[in-house]
Amino acid sequence: MSQPTPQQGRPPSPAQPPGGRSHTPAESVRASDAEREAVVERLRIASVEGRLTFEELTERSEAAYVAVTRGDLERIIADLPALGAPGAQPAPAQVRRRFSAIMGDCKERISGRVDQELEALSVMGDVVLDLRDAQVPTGEVTVVATAVMGDVKIIVPDGVAVELTGYAVLGDRRVLVREGAAGARAPVVRVRAHAVMGDIKIVDDEHHAPVRRAIVSWWDERKDR
Repeated sequence: MSQPTPQQGRPPSPAQPPGGRSHTPAESVRASDAEREAVVERLRIASVEGRLTFEELTERSEAAYVAVTRGDLERIIADLPALGAPGAQPAPAQVRRRFSAIMGDCKERISGRVDQELEALSVMGDVVLDLRDAQVPTGEVTVVATAVMGDVKIIVPDGVAVELTGYAVLGDRRVLVREGAAGARAPVVRVRAHAVMGDIKIVDDEHHAPVRRAIVSWWDERKDR
């Protein structure tokens, strides 16, 4: 009896492992909630060690919560050393904690280590306090903001949780921050805001400079084409 000849032009079928199931690469395995939480905790530790700014901590934490696979999670912490490695030198402590503008302007971009509450006072002036480059070991920042016939703007990273308390008398208190994913453990900015004939605003990067952000997004999309 003649033997059947293999069909021309078709590659041989790959060998199947026992059980007939194909092997899935580890990085393609679906991530669990516990694995996402473990990565967020690793990011928090990296922040304590001085390796991540407040903005980086927030962005990566948000990315971890929406990660689909283990590979996605690995990429988030790929540039961080393993646990137990010698700690990085943290940024110097933020010595100046009070920022005021009396009939003038005060703009400050915080880049030091914030481990105490900050104060912003505006009297017939403008105070802008930018927290995106700060190092925040605890993942929480408290700001006491007072505006008397003036304005206080606090710029925070995208994705943080903002807790606003205080009062406004013939003034306004506003939070213009994109909400994070439901159930996500986001870094926190607590603001005790007191406005008397003045305005206090807490804004994220998206609301602080929407035109610049739109241009950057457009340019990034062009580069990816």
